[in-house]
Amino acid sequence: MKIGFDGKRATQNFTGLGNYSRYVLKILAEYYPENKYAVFVPAPAEKPLSLSEYPSINFQHPKNELFKNFWRSRGIVKDLKKEKIDLFHGLSNEIPIGLKKAGIPSVVTIHDLIFYRYPQYYPYFDRKIYELKVRYASKYADKIIAVSEQTKLDLINFFNVEESRVEVIYQNCDPIFISNVTEQEKSRIKHTYNLPEEFLLNVGTIETRKNSLLIVKALKKLKDSIHLVMIGKETPYTQVVKDFCANNNLMGRVHFLKNVSFQDLPGIYQQASIFLYPSKFEGFGIPVVEALSSGIPVIAAKGSCLEEAGGNNSIYVDPTNSDELADQINLVMNNSEKRAFMIHSGFEHISNFSNQKIADKLFNLYQNLI
Repeated sequence: MKIGFDGKRATQNFTGLGNYSRYVLKILAEYYPENKYAVFVPAPAEKPLSLSEYPSINFQHPKNELFKNFWRSRGIVKDLKKEKIDLFHGLSNEIPIGLKKAGIPSVVTIHDLIFYRYPQYYPYFDRKIYELKVRYASKYADKIIAVSEQTKLDLINFFNVEESRVEVIYQNCDPIFISNVTEQEKSRIKHTYNLPEEFLLNVGTIETRKNSLLIVKALKKLKDSIHLVMIGKETPYTQVVKDFCANNNLMGRVHFLKNVSFQDLPGIYQQASIFLYPSKFEGFGIPVVEALSSGIPVIAAKGSCLEEAGGNNSIYVDPTNSDELADQINLVMNNSEKRAFMIHSGFEHISNFSNQKIADKLFNLYQNLI
């Protein structure tokens, strides 16, 4: 079987959609190496990729550098036919125009409809482009992969997609989070990033939707020895969080880290007391899976798909209630049995996201379409 992929995110994006794209390619190449995986990218990767170590993965580039965007959205179809691609998988919410006419079966992964639910978080032009791409892909792809039951429901309710056309296939986090970091390495990481002795952790872009302000409001109600480490790209909303900290004598207890090495992330997770993720809405919530894999309890927000990512025994709070969040943090911090139970249950839950299971589901979906 020869499968084509839209590889723009895999080679140019090193956060959410890029991580997903590389993850899918890696597990398919690992568990089904007999297939050929052609990754169509408008430009070479900006930095070395681990994908290059898999002989079944090869990268295809446009012949004409002047029309890269046109090639990705339409011109690519000629190359797919020339390469005798059996099936095309759009990994990030879109597929090229003209696949059906060319007789090439297609799959698209839809990650979320946050731009549609919460348009206030996106510039007008951006969300209109996102909507056009998702509506087209939802209409013309032969099968849709939703990364959560929440995304599946949103596709059905907002875009009138037939339920039978949508299959939920989750995503696992990188295996790096499952390995135990040595004490020596933890000590190095603690020194490198000047980590406090006892800290809560939040990972993700510091933006309005991620609701970081709720965490610092809760922190104000906790004992002074507890600190907060926030890792993520800063946006204008970050200043709102910093202003609250400055006005409430919290700057010494809140540590903003950016450009953290991916290799160091597990060592930071594994030194945290609790992982906090009170996001108002998510498509899935990979940082929650990273935290559970790292062996720390999770407190997240109700109302989207985070219950799917975190399982039955993580804790979920109202994303508008800082008192509730503070109470739940105290509950876990002061109850060693509760904390141990949450960690054990977390390890059990993440078995649902095993790479083998996910690779099998993807391959079976491809086979059934071909």
